[in-house]
Amino acid sequence: MRLLALALAAAGLAAAQIIPEIRKLAQAGDVSGAQARLMEGKGKGIWTPELLVAHSWLGRGAQAQGKTEQAITFAAETRRLALEMLTGRQLDTEKDLPIALGASIEVHGQALASAGRRSEGVAFLKDELKRWHKTSIRTRIQKNLHLLSLAGTRAPKLETGLVLGSAKMKSLDDFLGKPVLLFFWAHWCSDCKGQGPVIEALRKEFPTLAVVAPTQRYGYTANGEDASHEKELPYIAQVQKADYAWMTPFPMPVSEENFSLYGVSSTPTLVLLDAKGVVRMYHPGQMKAGELCQALVSALK
Repeated sequence: MRLLALALAAAGLAAAQIIPEIRKLAQAGDVSGAQARLMEGKGKGIWTPELLVAHSWLGRGAQAQGKTEQAITFAAETRRLALEMLTGRQLDTEKDLPIALGASIEVHGQALASAGRRSEGVAFLKDELKRWHKTSIRTRIQKNLHLLSLAGTRAPKLETGLVLGSAKMKSLDDFLGKPVLLFFWAHWCSDCKGQGPVIEALRKEFPTLAVVAPTQRYGYTANGEDASHEKELPYIAQVQKADYAWMTPFPMPVSEENFSLYGVSSTPTLVLLDAKGVVRMYHPGQMKAGELCQALVSALK
């Protein structure tokens, strides 16, 4: 058993070392080269979680090139291998299987939509969301489901039990009659700090725009120092006052569930609601001033 464990550990290390190579080839559009390098690296060995992470880049690379059917095939194979590996074990007992499986589900759903099979992609993601709802990949699946289906629907409810800022709120219904921008941010996020001035300037141009800035606790503070919930909350408030002073008049709900419900697997995430509370835009990642302004003008029509 000890020899087997050592062999598996060695195989895992070797696989982890080729992941950057596979990713680089796939991102450069050389999916066939990435596949060949992967199979060379695997050789006659067994599939490991690390190798599945590398394999997931084949689907991501094909999807980026617009080769949707190839992306669907690669994603389905990654998912099949991951499910086989999960026999008798929990998804979150190790770090690489969630990455591989989450990527395969993301690519499969998005590729179906790109192939003109959006309803099929939405149904697939809904099924996967139910299956993996209590695991770490829930948020990633939710994000991709929102990308395909959230616009045009009423915004999901926010948990508002704990709210920073001078303005409190009971629900998003408090803002009916005016457009609302949800700005999901994190205290450690440099991209969020870059997005802040864009929103601040937009608020000056559109004074009727309400801002709600949900955040959450991550279990650490400055320099990654571990912190309890009680210690992290004052740190979040400190970061907000230092880097986001303009947000002080707006409510900032603190809730991990809000991030999961809105699929916030990357920060910042921006969600724009019209005056009726209907989502007009769902955007993971930063937005330039012109893009955000255009989205707001459209929502105000």
